[in-house]
Amino acid sequence: MMQMMKKKSIRAGLVLLVLMNLAFTATAGELQQKLAAESTIEQIARRGVIRVGMDIFVPWAMRNKKGELVGFEIDVARQLASDMGVKVEFVPTRWSGIIPALIAGKFDVIIGGMSVTPQRNMKINFTNPYYYSSQGLLANRKKAGNFTLQDFNSPKVTIAARLGSTAALAARKNFPLAKLRLFDDEPSAVQEVRNGRVYAMIGSQPLPAQMAAENPKIFKAFNRQLMKEPICFGIRKGDVDTLNFFNNWIEIVKSKGWIADRYHYWFETTAWKKAL
Repeated sequence: MMQMMKKKSIRAGLVLLVLMNLAFTATAGELQQKLAAESTIEQIARRGVIRVGMDIFVPWAMRNKKGELVGFEIDVARQLASDMGVKVEFVPTRWSGIIPALIAGKFDVIIGGMSVTPQRNMKINFTNPYYYSSQGLLANRKKAGNFTLQDFNSPKVTIAARLGSTAALAARKNFPLAKLRLFDDEPSAVQEVRNGRVYAMIGSQPLPAQMAAENPKIFKAFNRQLMKEPICFGIRKGDVDTLNFFNNWIEIVKSKGWIADRYHYWFETTAWKKAL
């Protein structure tokens, strides 16, 4: 009798275990389906439009003579949309507020020359790098005179940079004694250098080098690389499917040489300037 009761108890336990396992599997499957349905990549597919957050700065994103957006990141976003079979909608956003805007759902992804920093990565996720950028210094030739880079690290010197950018981090790191003035965009910082109201500005290459080459009587650029940075897409946290898709797309276009070709055109030539 005791043995029969034990057998029944074991069978009941096994049945309960099987039922619990089935319930867990069903719940896990439903959860996976829910997460997939809520992913940004799925929403883009349903909407038929990918919304891209970016800011205006040369040569990543600019307006041509017709008022159309052109630039390296514009090419990247348009190619991504084409490969996805959707349209692209650009959402110009001030750099200082671009991460909060992404988190708030104002757009789907940041494609705008954004480099990874630990502080940014605490707030959003980043894809694999699709290229690397560097920061350079552009000085007012008359105001800076015969300065070396070390001479800019002085309390008497004021340096400009874009608010919320890694250019500002490069300024603080390389010239901690200098005063730092922050602007909403790079053109404003360049204008301050042009007018002699600051000694120099720090910005992503090739802007410093190209500005000095075009206006050698006004500007002077320094060849030293102040900071090398991996450039990535920025997306909201907790979205594995979207991160996976973007990472795979980046590897595909890099392997085909498309990124290198576009990088060469926008960063190593000036043929595009006649359209501005």
